[in-house]
Amino acid sequence: MKKSIKLAVAVALLGGLTACGGSDVKSPVAEVSAAQNTTNTILKPWTGPFEGVPAFDTVKLDDLIPAFKIAMKSHLAEVEAIANNKAPATFENTIVALEAVGEDLDRVWTYYGIWRSNMSSPEVREVGKELSPLISKHYSQISQNETLFARIKAVYESKEMKTLRKDQQRLVENSYKGLVRSGAKLSAEDKERFAAINLALAELHTNFGNNVLADEENYVTYLNESQLGGLPQSVITAAASAAAALGKEGQYAITNTRSSMDPFLTYSDERELRKEVWNKYYSRGDNGDEFDNNKNIAEILKLRHERVQLLGYKNYAEWRLEDRMAKNPENAFNLMNAVWPAAIARVKEEVADMQAVADAEKANIKIEPWDYRFYAEKVRKAKYDLDSDEVKQYLQLDNLREAMFYVAGKLFDFKFDAVKEGSVPVFHEDVKVWEVTKLSTGEHVGVWYLDPYARKGKRSGAWATSYRSFTTFQGKTNVLASNNSNFIKGEAGKPTLISWSDAETLFHEFGHALHSLSSQVEYPSQNGGVRDYTEFQSQLLERWLTTDPVIDNYLTHQKTGKPIPADLVAKIKKAATFNEGFKTTEYLASAIIDLKLHSMDPAGLDADKFERETLAEMGMPSELVMRHRTPHFGHIFSGEGYSAGYYGYMWAEVLTSDAAEAFEGSPGGYYDKGMAKKLVDHLFSVRNAIDPAEAYRLFRGRDAKVEALMRDRGFPVPK
Repeated sequence: MKKSIKLAVAVALLGGLTACGGSDVKSPVAEVSAAQNTTNTILKPWTGPFEGVPAFDTVKLDDLIPAFKIAMKSHLAEVEAIANNKAPATFENTIVALEAVGEDLDRVWTYYGIWRSNMSSPEVREVGKELSPLISKHYSQISQNETLFARIKAVYESKEMKTLRKDQQRLVENSYKGLVRSGAKLSAEDKERFAAINLALAELHTNFGNNVLADEENYVTYLNESQLGGLPQSVITAAASAAAALGKEGQYAITNTRSSMDPFLTYSDERELRKEVWNKYYSRGDNGDEFDNNKNIAEILKLRHERVQLLGYKNYAEWRLEDRMAKNPENAFNLMNAVWPAAIARVKEEVADMQAVADAEKANIKIEPWDYRFYAEKVRKAKYDLDSDEVKQYLQLDNLREAMFYVAGKLFDFKFDAVKEGSVPVFHEDVKVWEVTKLSTGEHVGVWYLDPYARKGKRSGAWATSYRSFTTFQGKTNVLASNNSNFIKGEAGKPTLISWSDAETLFHEFGHALHSLSSQVEYPSQNGGVRDYTEFQSQLLERWLTTDPVIDNYLTHQKTGKPIPADLVAKIKKAATFNEGFKTTEYLASAIIDLKLHSMDPAGLDADKFERETLAEMGMPSELVMRHRTPHFGHIFSGEGYSAGYYGYMWAEVLTSDAAEAFEGSPGGYYDKGMAKKLVDHLFSVRNAIDPAEAYRLFRGRDAKVEALMRDRGFPVPK
């Protein structure tokens, strides 16, 4: 998600804001002149339709560093004016005033976010290295401004605080506690060290992310026609397109990303090639070369630990979870430890089934990690008569997008209309744009961008961001939301087909966009969220993929156009918890390692050794690995948004499973109008203007129960 520079968010996510990294190398860009303020392409106010949109077609990378310098200077001046106000501190002249500053910087962040995530060329990475110390120093100046903190503290402790609305009280509290957690109460000496640590971490975070991206670009497996055994045509076509895009026309490329690796490991009957592709993917950042991340990990953990000790915390995880739903590491561990035994028990069952198939085929092998997906697919066919590639023929990307629009109309009263090509600037020809309006009234809500395809320089995975968020602060603003994926583009003139898992991810990320588009908050800072809660809304939206209206109307065969057969749908639903041991275990292993790394004293840490030994102690099955091994675990080491917080997906999944049962038990099922209204009113529109636990209770009438999660995954429910 895009990082707002509003104070309540900035101080809480200081590490994330500085995650673009860098060094103190002297900039080749000339110092900013006053004239650049009007000529800089990035600083120009947004113009055009829909209250103004980013000028992705005219901005220049050369203007980025000057733009940051100008915007940060004006932002700092605005903050200083508030801090030095001679009038007694009040909610309006301090907290509300801070919500109004930094608009130029917000726009600069939008462009930088696109370059960094969607178009990360070597030139962009060099600029990122340069920007990192500048950004880190800027936010440290604000978070350590003693005069500003004194005013915020005065409001926090004032009689006025008791007279404010709940959302206003939450805004004040987050502003005050965010500054405290960012070192506002430290001595001058400790503040200096705190800022120095942030600066060093910024560089390390960027180096980590750049190293992973380098390994994704450098390790590509090229195949010839004799090496395509077992691969369905859809995978072959995608591999040919990927090779052509890399200048290897006539060959077939398995790129070093999950969207390319996963189907290859599922279908290829070339075991040695499966092993090669598997090793390349899971060795990213761990190849003992210039892009190796193990030393970066040790240094990042050491500095994070030192920083929170300055604040008086025992470890990083204790600091990180203090303001999240889990509240402390123990609660997060308790949840994961409750699920772990059932997950690894299921893996043993899955491996036994796969080994039996391999033995029957006289393969003379023991199931290894590069065999898991391949033999799991064989078991799926044998147990459920379900062929993943057969299902894929009904999963056309364009149709699935229309299915999401249908769901958004039914639940959120949103209508999506394609914007005429060329009327809204985009940063790549693959990006398409839709206007979002209220279906019932025609009222304009915002704009939705979709960047669906993988390409060189685009970070792997899928994510959502907002270029502009809704607020009623200083008049209503519309929303500019974006979804980004890494699907392999289909052959020219033919539909892009994706896997069932990818379809779930598409719905998931759209859930984030709907969360943004549904916002009804007043203050910009409250468009953020509590990390172990914000995944809940998006995970919940995945459930609508398997609803009857979506299946009946949008899952049609790519060639015949016929709807997916009822018997195939029945097989999909019957196999809903198939391979759940693998999915849960690979995720939990990453989440547990993350929390353990951040709950210990990392002095002298050998990250590679720690990963191996800890997983062995946990009883990690040898037939699979962590979903994100530590050397490429970008969620936690290329920034701090998910650090000590990867558990949050499962924490949110408890809410998801529980909320899904509420829909399933309602008269109208997943399209029940009353439930949809409660969903929007209590879980989507309020964003971070209310405590998430309170918001969920308003929706459900009680707290969520972990039993729903266990039922969802087909695991035994604890008595």
